[in-house]
Amino acid sequence: MDLYPGYYAQQYYYGLQYCAGIIAVIILISSADDLFIDLYYWVRRAYRALTVKREYTPLKAAQLHERAEQPIAIMIPAWQEYDVIAAMLEDAVRVLDYRNYVIFVGTYVNDAATSAEVERMRMRYKQLHRVEVPHDGPTCKADCLNWVVQAALQHERNADLEFAGFVLHDSEDVLHSLELKFFNFLLPRKDMIQLPVASLERHWYELVAGTYMDEFAEWHAKDLVVRESMTGSVPSAGVGSCFSRRAMLALIDTTKNQPFNTDSLTEDYDVGTRLLKLGMESIFAVFPVQYLTRRKSMFGLSEDREVTVTVPLSVREFFPDTIRTAYRQRARWVLGIGMQGWQQTGWSGSLANRYLLFRDRKGVVTSFVGMLAYVLVLQFIAFMCAASFGLTSDLLPSPFVDSAWMNTVLLLNTIAVALRVVQRVYFVSRLYGWEQGIVSIPRMIVANFINFLAVSRAWRLFSSHLVTGKRLAWDKTMHDFPSAAGLSEKRRQRLGELLVSWQAINEDQLKTAMEDELASEAPLGRVLLARGWLDEETLAEALSFQSELQRAALDPSLLDEGQTHVPLEHAIRYRILPQGTDHAGRRIVLAASPLEDEALKEIERVSGGPVTQRIVRESEIATGFRFLRGAGNALEPNETNVPLLGDLLIQMGYITRDSFNEALKVYRPERDGRIGEFMVAYGAISARALSDAVQTQIRAREAGQHT
Repeated sequence: MDLYPGYYAQQYYYGLQYCAGIIAVIILISSADDLFIDLYYWVRRAYRALTVKREYTPLKAAQLHERAEQPIAIMIPAWQEYDVIAAMLEDAVRVLDYRNYVIFVGTYVNDAATSAEVERMRMRYKQLHRVEVPHDGPTCKADCLNWVVQAALQHERNADLEFAGFVLHDSEDVLHSLELKFFNFLLPRKDMIQLPVASLERHWYELVAGTYMDEFAEWHAKDLVVRESMTGSVPSAGVGSCFSRRAMLALIDTTKNQPFNTDSLTEDYDVGTRLLKLGMESIFAVFPVQYLTRRKSMFGLSEDREVTVTVPLSVREFFPDTIRTAYRQRARWVLGIGMQGWQQTGWSGSLANRYLLFRDRKGVVTSFVGMLAYVLVLQFIAFMCAASFGLTSDLLPSPFVDSAWMNTVLLLNTIAVALRVVQRVYFVSRLYGWEQGIVSIPRMIVANFINFLAVSRAWRLFSSHLVTGKRLAWDKTMHDFPSAAGLSEKRRQRLGELLVSWQAINEDQLKTAMEDELASEAPLGRVLLARGWLDEETLAEALSFQSELQRAALDPSLLDEGQTHVPLEHAIRYRILPQGTDHAGRRIVLAASPLEDEALKEIERVSGGPVTQRIVRESEIATGFRFLRGAGNALEPNETNVPLLGDLLIQMGYITRDSFNEALKVYRPERDGRIGEFMVAYGAISARALSDAVQTQIRAREAGQHT
């Protein structure tokens, strides 16, 4: 009986070797496909270096600025993106070196958190529009985008303009300043322009997230270049994709106002295939630009450093950093490209296009083959260890021991693997440095494991879909957006420049307001409000953004309690309102603009500790003061927009800001009564000036009543 375990072990080992032979042949066939792409890329690159590039004059950034700006629509689908959408929009508006664009963000009726964040940004940026999908989500990105496209076309009719391009982005994308300039330069000559996509740099130990760095570095530097050369078209990546007006209208006309395929989870890949059938000209655009990036320290041996790198203009983002989120995201890609694409489009187009479709779809099988290879290797290692310790009897010799063809297969596979490793290191090093290039080698194993899990999930979901007929829905991937420290440092802008960049005012209005500011000594924001060129919400958002102070809303119920910590005379003098405490126990004060350092120190002294500033609208400060003075009607709608008497006196030129502030230093509400009467008694203004200002307040109140 003791002979049986050894016998079965020998037979099992013998069978493993046959399995290994079969797997080796399949891997060689797959490797031959990869080697063809490699050979095509390097031969093409060498040919272009010897011919085209010798006569080619590279496009310069200055040429992008020479072309007049055409209207461009940026379309962003958003489902449960409340944690990143505001930061993404804020960074995009800040960085884009372009004026003639409109951002459309699609949100769902049952996603209140994301809608609220987009609405908050909409009040800040006049070029931002929120598009509400009129049914519950999640559906699919294509459905959301279709509603966004319709909103963009409606905006064209309302604003009497025509968008030259429609740009796709996701809520985690980090944009380059020249992106829209580049699209504008190529429109309308090109029907679809695809920028490279790259992962933001990760630490060496973030192996899962690092696989995206590696794969996109190679795919978007080599594979997509070959695809464009072979077929004259490229698939959209879903981000950094710009469609010409002609292309978008053609997609709409051929699909009954549904330009993006709602039956596909990868509408970006699908739309690229459809544009090819329509004869549209697509381009994978490679335009070198400079990025300032923070290069991570490898293994903690040195400090992080900022470096300037010259790489292709691209869309950057953080990709998933856990195994579960990574394989779920990739499963959606496999479902849309490898399974739904096969099901919906079949094998069409030229021979080259069919070959590339085969490359796109072979992963639904080869991922299992690769994992089987790892399992076989582990078992061979286990047998070798057992044999070395004398735990097994003599194993049967390999059936391929004298097989010249199998030895050739194994040799070719070894060469193919070596070439894969060398090229992966090369392409990763070009973007992220040689250290990341070295670490990309072990990450190749991690990527294979994640892809196996993704393909397994994709097969399970697709099989369930075929059996039950249940529609495949948007499988949400939670996203991260880099902090300001992870990007280039925010450029401090003056308030006027900031408002112009937001398209809240124009250059002429800013120039006139600055002249009024000098003449009246009133702050620029109040001058813009007085002229009706700016609304209070936009001003508050701009001051909040500029000072990096949190926005807030007045809660009158907290004012009475706050007076014990911030006396009324100090509140009036520094134009602040007490508003409870924050999570750290610090006193909160509301202000219409950030406090000067001296004022802040004084408030901290009288309140007995550190305070937290938050920004509110000018009218909320006025409402709070009236409430503290006991005005029972302070919260009525016709009162909330009535300017304070002191502001009117300054605005009407009866007193300067400095003189008014000097008078406030000796003003005590409980002793001196109303501030207007005090100013007359103090000699700061005349009785006639007070009467004029009061009459102006009355007219403002009456106007509010008739509104």
